[in-house]
Amino acid sequence: MPESAPAPTVVTLADEDAGKRLDRVLARLCPEFSRSVLQRWIEQGRVEQAGEVVSRKTKGLAGAEVSIDPAPPEAMNAEPQDIPLEILFEDAHLLVLDKPAGLVVHPAPGHADGTLVNALLHHCEIQGGTDPVRPGIVHRLDKDTSGVMVVAKTPATHERLVEMFQQHALERAYLAIALGRPPQSMTYDTFHGRNPAHRKKFTSRGDRGRRAITHLETLELLHGSALLRCRLETGRTHQIRVHLAEHGHPVLGDPLYGRSIGDPKLRHASAELGRQALHAILLAFAHPITGEPMRFESEPPETFLRALETLRVS
Repeated sequence: MPESAPAPTVVTLADEDAGKRLDRVLARLCPEFSRSVLQRWIEQGRVEQAGEVVSRKTKGLAGAEVSIDPAPPEAMNAEPQDIPLEILFEDAHLLVLDKPAGLVVHPAPGHADGTLVNALLHHCEIQGGTDPVRPGIVHRLDKDTSGVMVVAKTPATHERLVEMFQQHALERAYLAIALGRPPQSMTYDTFHGRNPAHRKKFTSRGDRGRRAITHLETLELLHGSALLRCRLETGRTHQIRVHLAEHGHPVLGDPLYGRSIGDPKLRHASAELGRQALHAILLAFAHPITGEPMRFESEPPETFLRALETLRVS
């Protein structure tokens, strides 16, 4: 059964928006939607300005109210697939696993199968949440980030875990190899939102968005880089990668936020790793049903450790 469409988004245009193409104005005001998607919805008659359906050539009106009626998401189905999982803990309510780098968490355009959700559906019965392609999923790791994740197996567990993540009632820590010489310790407390100039990227440099807090500690100085422990208070998309990159210390091997590397040893370590050097090492929380304290740690995979050894100063 297809998903219902999200609720309409309503924005009010400012004086400086007058006379500008509406699709461009909306792409700036609503960074959660790409400009191409907004153009498609305009063509489908899903966008109104001051109560009138607009066209691709419509210009903005100062003070006008614009309503965007998003189309329902394309229907997708998640089917069970026999994909190996490294389970750290499992009971009737939840499971904790060590996600390998390269595994997408849930089906999405471009990744219809071969995901963690497909593997989970083969492993056991997973319920919880309203999205049929994300059953049990309460948080994500990027495709090329490895480490500890928790998954709900029942609706009650899913609901409680979502609340715990929203209330920041979990302890989460990551290991990262970052370029340059980051501070010995630092807290980044910023806004976090989609980058208006690059649709696949996020940024902490805006004056609006959701709050993002990362606590950084340098564990070891390496060749042209450092091993960091990053503790999250919030869990925004790409949060650690954005905070480190926009403060001058991108994660080694990050294809989206990284920079070109001239140093041969750093290049070799990056090639050895083949992905961004980011690993979710710790997840600790109270069991959402029993209240029992739970703590899970995951050693970085061999590729991460090899890159680390390459960069250790002899």
